[in-house]
Amino acid sequence: MQLYRLGDRGAAVADVQATLLGLGLLAQPPPEPVFDQATDQALRAFQQQRGLSVDGIVGAETYRALAAARWKLGDRLLSLATRPFIGDDVAVLQERLLELGFDAGRTDGVFGSRTEAALRGLQREYGLVPDGTCGPATLRALRQLGRKVTGGRPQVLREAEALHRSGAALPGKVVVVDPGHGGPDRGATGHGLEEAAVVEDLAARLEGRLTAVGVRTLLTRGIDSCPSDAARARFANDNGADLVLSLHVDRASSANCHGVACYHFGTGHGVTSTVGEQLASLVQRELVARTDLLDCRVHEKTWEILRLTRMPAVRLELGHLTHPGDAARLADPAFRDTVAEGVLVAVQRLFLPPDLDQPTGVMRLPGFVAR
Repeated sequence: MQLYRLGDRGAAVADVQATLLGLGLLAQPPPEPVFDQATDQALRAFQQQRGLSVDGIVGAETYRALAAARWKLGDRLLSLATRPFIGDDVAVLQERLLELGFDAGRTDGVFGSRTEAALRGLQREYGLVPDGTCGPATLRALRQLGRKVTGGRPQVLREAEALHRSGAALPGKVVVVDPGHGGPDRGATGHGLEEAAVVEDLAARLEGRLTAVGVRTLLTRGIDSCPSDAARARFANDNGADLVLSLHVDRASSANCHGVACYHFGTGHGVTSTVGEQLASLVQRELVARTDLLDCRVHEKTWEILRLTRMPAVRLELGHLTHPGDAARLADPAFRDTVAEGVLVAVQRLFLPPDLDQPTGVMRLPGFVAR
């Protein structure tokens, strides 16, 4: 799709401004549909609130988030369709179902089969027609019913319990490794390196190590392809993955920006993937301990590779190709080996019970093979 940013004009800009106005982020639209400074600031505030990349650009992901933000619960009938309903109204429905004790999955704003099953469960229990459609009668019931689950967020408890039940052993688990970009999209560039090539090599090194310890490892793409983030998430869901590891390197307008960061699904408003956050923290800790990359910490985002996956997912941003020091490290095969081993160790730590855990940075691949 066409990108819209500061200085652009037209009907699409007016549509964006109308949404921002309805959300209370834009005081008033300009006399003409021009992407002005006020629109830029309002859009950046929206991106910040929604856990998107704050770049002031209306790209595909920001446009979908703007479209989703227009819907409030009750504006339309919600049901499972060939093309799923996506919007804030779905997220509110999912949150209410979870509060009432029905497993609607993650509050991701996507009306999928799990949300439908939870809605049918609510309808059956409260004497409604279990048609899986959120219409007027179901909305009335939702408004009248009080919260059942107390003492914690229900999906957090379910994620933690699923992790506990899966056991500590890595053999048999399914991990999807997602090298970012690909094909004609080379991603970030700098100092003679391309992001797509760097993460392809890193993915191959990580795949080899995971396979060596009995993990079924799947790659989201080949060298010549570049699926969308939604397609990558769908690939992980269709293959019943236990985890998703999305590999990227970064760039910045300033050559002074450097360091490593990890991201997991979270809205910044209490909705998060607890296990995803745990894995992101483990990956970040291991890489900071094993390398001299600056610790840029762990953050919540709603990027589609994190939001649309039904399992814990982490996106790793491994240094900046625009920084000479980071680029030199990323060009070194030995450094990539260190990173691959650090990520593998973080995956193993995720499943280990606390009494078998070891200090950060000391576990090594041979110890896994011997288990």
